[in-house]
Amino acid sequence: MSRQCVTCGKVPIRAAHRSKAMNKTLRRQKPNLQKMMIDGKKEKVCTRCMRTMAKQTA
Repeated sequence: MSRQCVTCGKVPIRAAHRSKAMNKTLRRQKPNLQKMMIDGKKEKVCTRCMRTMAKQTA
């Protein structure tokens, strides 16, 4: 299973560490995915979508 939010489709992006000399070292910024039960299935959902879902059900 990929590192992707099932609701919004958020995926890892490429970012850079920058030193004092502004040298660039590429790295990955991963979304904050959590496992959540949706319609009886355990799905990977980002925390932003979890907050939105909590507001809609309240």
